[in-house]
Amino acid sequence: MVELVRQDNPRQGAMLLALSALLFAIMGVLIREVSMGVNNETVVFFRNLVGVFFFLPMMLIKGLAPFRTQCLRSHFLRTFYGLGAMYCFFYAIAHLPLADAMVFTYAAPVFTPLIAWWWLRESLNTRILGVVLLGFIGVLLVAKPSGALFEPKALAGIAASLLAASAFVAIRAMSNTEPASRIVFYFATFSTLLSAIPMLWAWQPLNTQQLGLLLAVGLVATTSQLVMSRAYALAPPGKIGPLSYLAIVFSALFGWYLWGEMPGWSSWAGAGLIFAASLLSISAAPSRTKSG
Repeated sequence: MVELVRQDNPRQGAMLLALSALLFAIMGVLIREVSMGVNNETVVFFRNLVGVFFFLPMMLIKGLAPFRTQCLRSHFLRTFYGLGAMYCFFYAIAHLPLADAMVFTYAAPVFTPLIAWWWLRESLNTRILGVVLLGFIGVLLVAKPSGALFEPKALAGIAASLLAASAFVAIRAMSNTEPASRIVFYFATFSTLLSAIPMLWAWQPLNTQQLGLLLAVGLVATTSQLVMSRAYALAPPGKIGPLSYLAIVFSALFGWYLWGEMPGWSSWAGAGLIFAASLLSISAAPSRTKSG
């Protein structure tokens, strides 16, 4: 097995993760639109199916060599966490206000450093925990969570946070041998196969607009996954994870532009905390990490 050097470039990783957050926010808008007439199982299936087709040109040009791996078990584990998070996240978007759903999903960085410490033995200190807490407070201020947070449906959002955090750490665990494109390829392939099973009883007819939105969801989501996988390969989750909170800022802007949801003072204050936490996360992180 060819082993790649595990990189530690927090600035470049932070920039890529910010781009990934923007793409995830766009994906959330698309999912909210298409979920008005399409069930959750269909949305998840098409999101993954488009991801597989995304790699066809590469396969035709380079063959299967770039996708050969000796880490099938690790890829399946990453798929298990990621696909579970996807079902929960899409369900939350369809049944909760968009801001509430985004709060749950992008609360994943709150859990990521702890999971990375337990799983990979990544270094963890009180400063990192403090920065993560600061970012989470900012998320709450931006989203202005409603009473939906206390409804049973909110459990899907909480599950999305935990599963997404585990998926992020799984990506980091494979980054010493698996490039980002291979990680996303196996995630798309395994997720398509698994999400095809519910389609046996959940399939529904689709019109042209719905099909177009589903294709757009898949394209944006796959691109975001590629960018995110590369970001976590460049730096430990504990260093750059808080940048995922930027998706809340982007979602607030989209909400204002598309649906007239004007952010209040708490949103702007929260945005300031999120940006502060994002910048502080790089300086607060320890210079060396342990891996195991």
